[in-house]
Amino acid sequence: MKDAFLSLDGFAAAVGEGFAGDEVGEAEVSVGFLTQQGVRHSGRGRSYRNHVLSLRVEDAVGSCAVEPGELTDEQVVDCVGAPVGRLLRHPLPAVRTAALDAYLMWRFPHHEHAEQVALERGNSLRKSLQRAELVVDLLPDQVNRVLVVGVVNSLLHRLRHRDLDYVPCDRKGGSTEWDEPIVGDAMAAVDGCDAVLATGMLAAGDTFAPLLEHVRATGKPLVMFAQTASAILPWFIGSGVTAVSAEPYPFFWLDGGPGSIYRHRAPITPTGKDPR
Repeated sequence: MKDAFLSLDGFAAAVGEGFAGDEVGEAEVSVGFLTQQGVRHSGRGRSYRNHVLSLRVEDAVGSCAVEPGELTDEQVVDCVGAPVGRLLRHPLPAVRTAALDAYLMWRFPHHEHAEQVALERGNSLRKSLQRAELVVDLLPDQVNRVLVVGVVNSLLHRLRHRDLDYVPCDRKGGSTEWDEPIVGDAMAAVDGCDAVLATGMLAAGDTFAPLLEHVRATGKPLVMFAQTASAILPWFIGSGVTAVSAEPYPFFWLDGGPGSIYRHRAPITPTGKDPR
């Protein structure tokens, strides 16, 4: 992969120029919607909320988590009917991310490039713990201290089960379910860790590029768990990212029925295009 692909925007620019298929100039968004969710798993003492922008291109839905109130209904509706190529230059990072995610999900669906693993039906806690096991098991055996960027208590539970030390990190701060302090600056904490487990939400922010530079320079494994940018991040495998647990819409927390997680361990190469 090109060295220029150190950020989502650099990669989006290359896709806009036909790197991942010339259809980007003609593909249009047919549906746009916001999902707003709040949850507290049975037996847990903490609740959390998610707001997610999703855009549909052909038979694929791409997504990007947003802060509550970040997008208006009009901004979401304005994406409908717009060509992907234009939305890749949209002023809002969430729109650029969701549009790119949808396009890549359509052109390179997960089931053609990744291991598909079933999630069994169950209540919200059971499904969360299932997902956590599938995500954490992508970490190599040789790690000891993991920087967790984007605190999900079920992931921390699984790390504890593996007797792995960890540093929980989230820009909102606070504390974990076990009253452990959550640090706010990932780059300030990464030197003291020998692996990184990070949310796909990182891709649309300003921490993704320096984190990629760090793991590329140090060789530390970087595993991404992605609802946001789940079809984008596999393209960075081999360029800093080690593996991706991809979860396209609808997410596990929306439905108690069975579902799937897609685990990517190898980079995707566009047909007929040499990424180097």
